[in-house]
Amino acid sequence: MSWPAFIPVQYRAMAVAVLALLLITAGAGIGWAAQGWRLGEQLAEQGRELESQLADRDKLYAATLAEINRAAADQERRYQEQRLLLEQQLQASSAAHYGKLTDAEKNAARLRDRLATAELRLSVLIAKPGSAGGGSGNGVPAPAGAGCLVDGAGRADIDPGAAQRIVSIANRGDKAIIALTACQAYVRKVTTGE
Repeated sequence: MSWPAFIPVQYRAMAVAVLALLLITAGAGIGWAAQGWRLGEQLAEQGRELESQLADRDKLYAATLAEINRAAADQERRYQEQRLLLEQQLQASSAAHYGKLTDAEKNAARLRDRLATAELRLSVLIAKPGSAGGGSGNGVPAPAGAGCLVDGAGRADIDPGAAQRIVSIANRGDKAIIALTACQAYVRKVTTGE
């Protein structure tokens, strides 16, 4: 006896339909599983390709970033070299101006010392009484005498204390000119980078 004989006649059609449905469902499940495996393989392959592309892109980004960093480091090094060169030039210029300043101070001190010891006297020209220009009455200076650097007008010595004050004022003026020259040189070097 076969297995359909155990099923009553009115349920045989239904049993065949259920069996066919089970077979169709099993086939569909097996097909679905096979498609899932194939789709999983495709997704895995796509994932590997995407990982490979991402790795290539990351390598490209890393190389680009390294190149940017190298360029930035080179630029920074050039700026540092320029700054160092400018600092050296400014230091040399400052030393030169400081040397001029100390020379001017030494000269002023020597001049003050010579004035204090009466080795040197400062004098001024004095106008002749009754003349407007200091020479003959017509405003033309008198001819210079032999061996004299100044025209024939008389000279008067300046008080030694006043002479030292004059030298001190001249020294401050010299210092101001030297400081102004140093400031101008500094600004010129910093703004033009020469």
